[in-house]
Amino acid sequence: MNILLAYSGGLDTSYLTAKLSAEGHAVTAVTVDCGGFSHSEKKAVAARALALGAASHRFVSAKDTLFERVLTHLIAGNVRRGGTYPLCVAAERSIQAELLAQLAVSDGFDALAHGCTAAGNDQVRFEAALWTCAPELTVLAPVRDEAPSRADQRAYLEAGGHALPPAGGEYSINAGLWGLTIGGGVLLDTLEPLPEEAWLWTVPAAPASPAAPAAPASPAPIGPTTISVSFKGGLPTAVDGVAMEPVELIEYLNALAGASGIGRGYHTGDTVLGIKGRIAFEAPAAEVLLTAHGELEKLVLTGDQRFWKDHLAELYGRRLHAGLFHDPLMRNLEALFTSTQERVSGTVMLQVHGAGLLVTGIDTPHSMLAASDARYGERPAAAADPRAAVGLARTMAEPARLFAAAAAPAPEPTNVLSFPAPAPTQVATGVEPQKQNAAVSQIATASPVIEAAMTGSCG
Repeated sequence: MNILLAYSGGLDTSYLTAKLSAEGHAVTAVTVDCGGFSHSEKKAVAARALALGAASHRFVSAKDTLFERVLTHLIAGNVRRGGTYPLCVAAERSIQAELLAQLAVSDGFDALAHGCTAAGNDQVRFEAALWTCAPELTVLAPVRDEAPSRADQRAYLEAGGHALPPAGGEYSINAGLWGLTIGGGVLLDTLEPLPEEAWLWTVPAAPASPAAPAAPASPAPIGPTTISVSFKGGLPTAVDGVAMEPVELIEYLNALAGASGIGRGYHTGDTVLGIKGRIAFEAPAAEVLLTAHGELEKLVLTGDQRFWKDHLAELYGRRLHAGLFHDPLMRNLEALFTSTQERVSGTVMLQVHGAGLLVTGIDTPHSMLAASDARYGERPAAAADPRAAVGLARTMAEPARLFAAAAAPAPEPTNVLSFPAPAPTQVATGVEPQKQNAAVSQIATASPVIEAAMTGSCG
């Protein structure tokens, strides 16, 4: 078979390249470049594919496509899975699968193979995108269907005289423009941190002094102490006053902020398969841009704009994570995000605080704070009625007041007269009952008050 293999250079796709080639298939290894490769790494990836038995290797450039079709919306929505993880991998997978499908169809390949396992999200993302974009394609997934362990794959490569991937295959590593993820190894449970040497993009922790008590290490302060990021229409345009194209800017921030340990994190969450999973991630640029963008939005958008946008951004992130990038609902959500970004322009100043970020200032021509002559906590707007707040407060609190009042016992009625029960009437001998009833009726109608009491009427 003439097979197009989605090739990353990691353990799974290295194993597949060697295995499929050994079985007599003509394998074209294709790497969709969504970032994360240096020039030397790209050369090494291509050379490794050929050494493993691939008939040829190709790179498909996709960084600009990734930014324009996905990352712009992740920034506009301030999307973080679980409030932490910026969806480094999910941002890429559907785009990669779409481009691979287009190439497989246009070049007449017999099948498209991928190295996704049976226990991860990527198999769902690939299969959903391939089914949507090219349902006629034959798709092969030997790692998922035959389920060799990572140890089995390493043993197969070593037995064939093939070099292991640079990381040795202990961890599953995915690197791209929006960040890098690390899975497997000690991350298969939640008890241990990732060893320091396994972090790849962010600065190593400063070594502890032998005389000092054991304490969490902090990143060495070798990076910048301040960073400024400029936005226009919600898109990042400059860092520290230097204008850059978006992809260049993100790559620059990954190196700049990574030198201060910015962007390290762990994410434990729900997979598409319903099981829990844990990864470590390094996303320096995403951390800087999402932090700065979110604070800028607080100044230029209304509270309701941010509430609904952020609410729908959570939905957008969930569906992207699940591999539903090509669902038409995603285009509707993206249109809403875009419509909110017109005034998201300005410069955000950030201070590197340990391995975190502190927004210290924002300069924007669309500041809603500057548009008012009120000063929070000091004076109301000149055109405001100070007493209006009382009516506003009481109006907003009225449902709560009524709820509390409805829970109290009902008070006894105070506007109805009560009388002691009359003593039993003795009928005089010789008085006819009809005449006695007529006498009682005359007494009852003689007084409106008595009539009200007898009939239960209260006006």
